[in-house]
Amino acid sequence: MAKILTLTLNPALDLTVALNSLLVGDVNRTTAMHSHAAGKGINVAQVLADLGHDLTVAGFLGEDNVLPFEALFQARGFTDEFIRVPGETRTNIKLAEHGGRITDLNGPGAFVDDDAQAALLARLEQIAPAHDAVVVAGSLPRGINAQWLQALLERLVAMGLKVALDTSGAALRVGLQTQPWLIKPNTAELSEALGEAVDTPAQQQALATRLRDRGIEHVVISQGAQGVNWFSGQQALQALPPTVDIGSTVGAGDSLLAGMVHGLLSGTAPEQTLCTATAIAAMAVSQIGFGIRDHAELARLESGVCVRALTEQ
Repeated sequence: MAKILTLTLNPALDLTVALNSLLVGDVNRTTAMHSHAAGKGINVAQVLADLGHDLTVAGFLGEDNVLPFEALFQARGFTDEFIRVPGETRTNIKLAEHGGRITDLNGPGAFVDDDAQAALLARLEQIAPAHDAVVVAGSLPRGINAQWLQALLERLVAMGLKVALDTSGAALRVGLQTQPWLIKPNTAELSEALGEAVDTPAQQQALATRLRDRGIEHVVISQGAQGVNWFSGQQALQALPPTVDIGSTVGAGDSLLAGMVHGLLSGTAPEQTLCTATAIAAMAVSQIGFGIRDHAELARLESGVCVRALTEQ
């Protein structure tokens, strides 16, 4: 299996609160509460570990509440290359209602100063070349701007690494200029970054062609319950997910990205790669937390995925 580095610049402690329905401005009774060391790159790493890969995780962690992250990394066998910074890693509160609606209350994140930024760049210069791919996922913490991220991505690409990028806003806008190997936005994120509509397969195909000409090999566009469209070379595939009972949609996109990276690095056929990745995302929707807990259930979900050429619509 592959050796993969994930970068999570703005991780979080996710506090997921389950309740029947959210009554705004009133007293709410919860049915369950779960706390997870999380962040998009860390979520991706957990799924990739379950698929058999060797993981290194890096980014920035607040030193005041680092213990849940260190416990996760030790339990998962991750190589920990995070830079510690003063203060606390942010807490994100997820209000998960019965029926699947999620309300997010996301914290701002710790402040990352120039010294910490330089320390991460120096560490990546040492460790990144030994990896088969790098996943850069999530938002930017305070102290880091999109231009810094662009320079980071350019350095990783210049090392000859396969860079998979999953972010939004200004970070995605500059990231598209750095020729990542793979991007995985949803339609809203891609439309915002480019300032144009990408709702239809024809619009997405035209955009993917332009991005391929700029050096982006794989364009994966997630569309929630409407499925996933994947454009690679002259191939355009769509996967429609199976119907599942919704536990939480948190981490579904991260699980999809992990499945795509796994299939591509393993040399799996495109249709099977997309099928498995979509099933992993469906499994994530059906649970609270991250990772593949039941491989038999994953196989059952794969049997319910429909993969077809977009031209078949």
